[in-house]
Amino acid sequence: MVQAKQIRPGVWEFKDPKANVPVRVYATEKLFNGMEEGVFKQAANVAQLPGIQKASLVMPDGHYGYGFPIGGVAAFDLETGIVSPGGVGYDINCGVRLLTTNLMEKDVRPKLKTLVDKLFTNVPSGVGVEGKLRITEAELDRVALKGARWAVERGLGYDEDLEHMEENGCIKGANPQNVSKKAKKRGRPQLGTLGAGNHFLEVQKVDKIYDNKISKKFGILSENQIVVMIHTGSRGFGHQIADEYIKVMLSAAHKYGIKLPDKELACAPLDSKEARRYFSAMYCGVNYAFCNREIITYWVRESFREVFKEDCELKLIYDVCHNIAKFEEHRIDNKKRELCVHRKGATRAFPAGRREIPRAYRDVGQPVIIPGDMGTASYVLIGTEKAMEETWGSTCHGAGRVISRHGAIRRFRGTDIQRKLEAKGQVVRATHPKILAEEASEAYKDIDEVIRSVSLSDISKPIARVTPLGVAKG
Repeated sequence: MVQAKQIRPGVWEFKDPKANVPVRVYATEKLFNGMEEGVFKQAANVAQLPGIQKASLVMPDGHYGYGFPIGGVAAFDLETGIVSPGGVGYDINCGVRLLTTNLMEKDVRPKLKTLVDKLFTNVPSGVGVEGKLRITEAELDRVALKGARWAVERGLGYDEDLEHMEENGCIKGANPQNVSKKAKKRGRPQLGTLGAGNHFLEVQKVDKIYDNKISKKFGILSENQIVVMIHTGSRGFGHQIADEYIKVMLSAAHKYGIKLPDKELACAPLDSKEARRYFSAMYCGVNYAFCNREIITYWVRESFREVFKEDCELKLIYDVCHNIAKFEEHRIDNKKRELCVHRKGATRAFPAGRREIPRAYRDVGQPVIIPGDMGTASYVLIGTEKAMEETWGSTCHGAGRVISRHGAIRRFRGTDIQRKLEAKGQVVRATHPKILAEEASEAYKDIDEVIRSVSLSDISKPIARVTPLGVAKG
């Protein structure tokens, strides 16, 4: 076990002798003591990378990943720093969005099974599944350049949706010429699909409101209100981009004489041609994921209309990224500096006043959407000034695994999980029982404890808690 000291409530710190900066972990004592040793080792490895600023950070949902721990955050100086695909992840812009509705639990409960069946049918899900859209390679390139706006321009979304998305649903700097034919071949048929694993579509009810004033700003008006959460990313398109550029970065690290504590941290200097190519390709994956979630939202809205006719209205609160590296302005020693911030299984959590936040929320702070597991709860939070000071405006992204997918499949039976959830009044649909076993609640940390951690350390503030009524998984 690492020798860490608690520097304030919910914040722990230690420094590896080889590292440039310390490792800082945001967690309650219970979660900190339960973290895998490998998480600390990976965070300490990140702390050795060139140009890293202040600290290598681990969020309370941190667990072992590829290169960076999942739940890892790090910022790098533009002149001396690097970019690493291991700090972004394979599922580029895996992210989550939350929609409010004008329906209450009493309206939905009698039709819940019909609604979940409709969602499961209308939103394609599963490993390698193909979507309803048929697009050419040229159209895919436009998706990569335009992001969610591509969907809006085709009547698959609304202009106001774009205002309520990180980067307004399109990050600048994408160049599809730097994406391989193989990645495009994988991406073309999968646009508008949920995928598998921990990706999901949930019909939820508002279980508890902690701040009525702010929740009303977000459109969360009362307990038992129905909301919808969508969690997915860039599918095979992003995975292929990551896989290919990890190989590029291994060569680049050798070329530029970067000593890697772990080859999974393959990287290139931020001012190198390899880094520029990676950003331009990775941003294609980011924009694909934004568009993917917007198209799925269209099918969700259609499903609700089919079940509830014209009586329902679904509005997007916000859409946030979990896996990304991008350039942001932050303060170091009271001076503004542009840095390259890696968030790998972490969520941006900016406070009130930042220009990146939608105008409607700018006086309260950025909505932060944190999914839990399918048997417990999810949360809506806001960003804080403390997050800007300490974590580059970042917080957790979910519950965080404690049992691997293979381990969960060995320990749990999907049919048992389904019976257990349905006994609680939930409606669950999955392409295969194995998916439910992988995603068993017992395979994850306690989401309430994770939220206690970010609240205790003041890097985000809870606004509302939501619980699942219906779940569709790949």
